Amino acid sequence: MDDTSNEALIGRAIAGDKRAFTALVESEIARLIALATRMLGSPSRAEDVVQDGLASVWLTRHRLDPSKPIGPYLTTIVLNRCRDRLRRRKVIGFLGLPDGREADAVADDAPNPENVAGAREQLRLVQAEIGRLPVRLQEALVLVTVEGYSQAEAAELLGTTEKAVETRIYRARNRLKERFEKFEG
Repeated sequence: MDDTSNEALIGRAIAGDKRAFTALVESEIARLIALATRMLGSPSRAEDVVQDGLASVWLTRHRLDPSKPIGPYLTTIVLNRCRDRLRRRKVIGFLGLPDGREADAVADDAPNPENVAGAREQLRLVQAEIGRLPVRLQEALVLVTVEGYSQAEAAELLGTTEKAVETRIYRARNRLKERFEKFEG
């Protein structure tokens, strides 16, 4: 067996080899951060969630299965962390407590802000509206439409049926369509 194969790396990671764990997850990090950013609407929060998720996987590495690819497992961990963060955000909002979003405001470093301001505002509105969707609809929409997973893959990651994913995407798109028709009308 090749010393850098998925199985070998997982086996070494389970045994406590940090380099093997790093080699195993580093190709997944950018994708996981992108997924978490789309779920949470904040790159800094996404990085925190991914870092927490990877730390959790390291601490519970004995649960890893060398016969299975690591990507879907990491995706599930990050999605669960995003769900937790979104639930916490809703509770904080309900209680009227400050949520620290002010810290996420960062200066825009785009080279020509005049040319991209309109597109940026539209993207911000879409991201905000996606963020207002119920978590189950948001997850299905982001995984299939943005991340490019098939409905079957998304169903497996979310622990549901393919038909449920299809229905959630349909409902998410309809809600977004309704909300943007209100903006235009």
